[in-house]
Amino acid sequence: MKGKTVGMIFVEGFADWEYGFLSASVVEWFGGRIVALTPGGGGVRSVSGLMLADCRDCRPEDNDDLNAIAVIGSDCWQAADAPDIAPLLRAVADRRGVVGGICGGTLALARAGLLENRRHTSNGRVWIADHLDSYPGQGLYRDVPHAVRDGNVVSAPGSAPASFAAEFLEALLPEREDMIVRLRALFASEHAAG
Repeated sequence: MKGKTVGMIFVEGFADWEYGFLSASVVEWFGGRIVALTPGGGGVRSVSGLMLADCRDCRPEDNDDLNAIAVIGSDCWQAADAPDIAPLLRAVADRRGVVGGICGGTLALARAGLLENRRHTSNGRVWIADHLDSYPGQGLYRDVPHAVRDGNVVSAPGSAPASFAAEFLEALLPEREDMIVRLRALFASEHAAG
């Protein structure tokens, strides 16, 4: 994965548990690079109060080096005035990069039109309907507890950071399937009957 750069979009109150499997795997297993992005480029605090600083802005023109982008969940994505990151998400998708959203981050994907004609999931059919009256592709929603990948778009409920990471990496690095199989086994070993 030398040379692959993955952007992660964080907003205030981002979920601490949703990005670690992906960010650590990109760097440690595949030698890639993670770039933290926030709307406006300022620092944000996680839901547990940890501060994330030195972030890049979400303007497409500042991020043409990204091979992939992941939108990390936060209650902020549920607000009517949620940040509009659609231009960046579409720019990455248009150049055939991987675009992912976990938990509330799936709302940003839906608002950007990236779930149209793609199977996807989120925090539950009722949950996403409560936050978006309608969106292109809502008929392809899958009510499952794990990540769903359709082409270069990956979506997941907030309770599925491990399958989100694995599906995202499979979309980004299809030639590294052997390594991703090992990664999936490592993530699943915690839940194996003992």
